[in-house]
Amino acid sequence: MPTASQWLLEDPAGRVLERPDQELTGSWGHGPRSTLVRAKAMAPPLAASTPLLHGEFGSYPARGPRYALTLTSQALHIQRLRPKPEARPRGGLVPLAEVSGCCTLRSRSPSDSAAYFCIYTYPRGRLGGRRRATRTFRADGAATYEENRAEAQRWAIALTCLLRGLPLPGDGEITTDLLPRPPRLLLLVNPFGGRGLAWQWCKNYVLPMISEAGLSFNLIQTERQNHARELVQGLRLSEWDGIVTVSGDGLLYEVLNGLLDRSDWEEAVKMPVGILPCGSGNALAGAVNQHGGFEPALGLDLLLNCSLLLCRGGGHPLDLLSVTLASGSRCFSFLSVAWGFVSDVDIQSERFRALGSVRFTLGTMLGLATLHTYRGRLSYLPATVEPPSPTPAHGLPRAKSELTLTPDPAPPMAHSPLHRSVSDLPLPLPQPALASPGSPEPLPILSLNGGGPELAGDWGGAGDAPLSPDPLLSSPPGSPKAALLSPVAQGPPVIPPSSGLPPPTPDGRVSTSTCGPPDHLLPPLGSPLPPDWVTLEEDFVLMLAISPSHLGADMVAAPHARFDDGLVHLCWVRSGISRTALLRLFLAMERGSHFSLGCPQLGYAAARAFRLEPLTPRGVLTVDGEQVEYGPLQAQMHPGLGTLLTGPPGCLGREP
Repeated sequence: MPTASQWLLEDPAGRVLERPDQELTGSWGHGPRSTLVRAKAMAPPLAASTPLLHGEFGSYPARGPRYALTLTSQALHIQRLRPKPEARPRGGLVPLAEVSGCCTLRSRSPSDSAAYFCIYTYPRGRLGGRRRATRTFRADGAATYEENRAEAQRWAIALTCLLRGLPLPGDGEITTDLLPRPPRLLLLVNPFGGRGLAWQWCKNYVLPMISEAGLSFNLIQTERQNHARELVQGLRLSEWDGIVTVSGDGLLYEVLNGLLDRSDWEEAVKMPVGILPCGSGNALAGAVNQHGGFEPALGLDLLLNCSLLLCRGGGHPLDLLSVTLASGSRCFSFLSVAWGFVSDVDIQSERFRALGSVRFTLGTMLGLATLHTYRGRLSYLPATVEPPSPTPAHGLPRAKSELTLTPDPAPPMAHSPLHRSVSDLPLPLPQPALASPGSPEPLPILSLNGGGPELAGDWGGAGDAPLSPDPLLSSPPGSPKAALLSPVAQGPPVIPPSSGLPPPTPDGRVSTSTCGPPDHLLPPLGSPLPPDWVTLEEDFVLMLAISPSHLGADMVAAPHARFDDGLVHLCWVRSGISRTALLRLFLAMERGSHFSLGCPQLGYAAARAFRLEPLTPRGVLTVDGEQVEYGPLQAQMHPGLGTLLTGPPGCLGREP
């Protein structure tokens, strides 16, 4: 299995980004980068409307309409031909951004020489939410099943390559050799996330969708705080292509710090990580959703959007912030460091966790009622490169002296017996048996890998024979076989006591990292700062140091921030602001327009490193929403240290 370091990374403009110490490949599970480069040389870039495939198909059941299908790099165009062509086709455009995967099928009737091509889609409904839909087309233009199967497979292979970001050969020869190897993902699920709905959402939505995409994965349910950290510290990472958390931001915090606490952290941190939002705080998922070009979303819609992006594959460099605490211990942040109002609301609202994301609204109201100010000293190293200019709606304050817009190899780790605690997909999820009227047997449960999501409800017709997956495409070489019974069909998976993993953390405090890259920009905490640093000593209402654009799924704190801009974005609010003005700031933050309000107490700076020295004896500090020891701290940004599974950038994922 290729190592986790074999990835192709792209910036928002589509340029290939390489790390000198890292061999990269393209999207999910294809061959070495040299193969990708040769394939791209064979296939020059095509316009979004350039037809790649065109053909006529029937429908299932066989007496339904006939269609003309046209596949482009952005969408599948469907036009009804018979019984009557449509002047304005309804549902005739299927954007690839809404497609999770596809498969080929065959009839169980020996006399049926047709082959079938099925796609799984998640279009937005009239009320805005996504709903699952399947479209099944009948390839029947040839006299023999073998010829019709070849045509159906040609379409399925081409569509799969487009979904994975793989180029099609310029000569039009589309064979199974182009199919990527199914990636191997480790899913970590926090069953208590999202008001306890995380497991149900994972089972009902996440697992079916990524099965449709042909992704192979194992799944572990975490049982306690720092469990995920312990798991990744004992993994043999060469067996995995990515680690995906199904929870809020806290579980990913554990995973990243666990990777950076390994003796082989330099290789471990290259492991691509992803997040599927099922928690109360889904800030990084909100940024991923925006990066993918989707409209702002919450709850289940946000989960479906991020799951679609995960199915497409593709990684992006992720900046990580190294935070040194007063005791000298260190942890790594992918999200934010907060002090004052934001951290107060985050921690004090923990008692309302059962309310889900509503806890933050309630906590904000309570925080406004008891608004505090905190004396402190904020110092920062200004950025030497200007960050992207925000749009007029995202204008930034222009206060003098405040605003800087320049904005030995480790031994192998012991392998944990994960096979005892996880479920290997494809998984036959529990579903009712459905049958077409007049069919002698129930329609089968179908998916890209031959098990999983039930499609039978989308097919039917008196006298029509049931369809079966085509094994040549539905089970690519190297994919695991479906298990007859699975823990997913019985209930949440259970971690055995004898898992061979490190012992649990003695208390509930946030663990810190002892490894990781050196902080070459930071003098020892407590030592004088270099002269090129800027220092502010104020009475603050809040101080926020944020890396990505979002502070919450619906809170755009730094609208111009990127995952890999190499900057930490410092935002602060001084004392003297009224409760009404502060509330107005947070309401405007939902649109990312708070900087355009002209609030004189709001400040901003783009920095490479910073130091925060609270001068108030009592207060709350958080790192990625987790409370840490109170006292002086300092932090340095490490550009592109991690890799985040984001799916394609917005130009490909933009919704129609």
